[in-house]
Amino acid sequence: MKIAFLGYGNVGAPLADHLRRAGHDVTLAARQPLSESALAALRRNPALAAAPPREAVRGADVVFLATPFSANEAALVAVAGELDGKVLVDCTNPVGPGLTHGLNNLRSGSEMVQSLVPRARVVKAFSIYGFENFENNVFPGYGVKPVMLFCGRDPDAKGAVAGLIAELGWEPFDVGGLEQALHLEHMTLLWVRMVRAGGRSPHTVWAALTR
Repeated sequence: MKIAFLGYGNVGAPLADHLRRAGHDVTLAARQPLSESALAALRRNPALAAAPPREAVRGADVVFLATPFSANEAALVAVAGELDGKVLVDCTNPVGPGLTHGLNNLRSGSEMVQSLVPRARVVKAFSIYGFENFENNVFPGYGVKPVMLFCGRDPDAKGAVAGLIAELGWEPFDVGGLEQALHLEHMTLLWVRMVRAGGRSPHTVWAALTR
């Protein structure tokens, strides 16, 4: 699969690295190919490619949005015409003052993303944990895989993302349409409160047990 990354910092870089190691063709959408973040990602995995954003997105089947939430609009507007029909994986979260929801619970960040690129097929995923768990998501001894919740409107797009989730060692768990993204964003805030503010291990994840 051809995958492009808009954003390749703490979240995007490990995901891009692992997806390339899984055999996918991964390109960083780099406005400045010599920026420190681009160079760091390429040093981490020299098999990654870098290209101007429109070119990177144009050639991709799936695009990951892994910018800081405040940078989403600028990143998407720059490539908007190239995202029509593409699967767009939203890894971002709107976080406000005091670890509140950054959009005041009026709508989810993913619904805002969808409004910016209405012809993209947005799936919320890779968003409910800190970056440490994208570096290493192996939890030996438990007998279950950590769960990765995701949501979106397009069944085929969700199927593609579920496959990538499984390839990276997570248990894919579809929680419904994009309107569920607000709940996933609150799960992120809960994780941040427990870990960043509460002192729990950053290697804290959820599992889904079904019988």
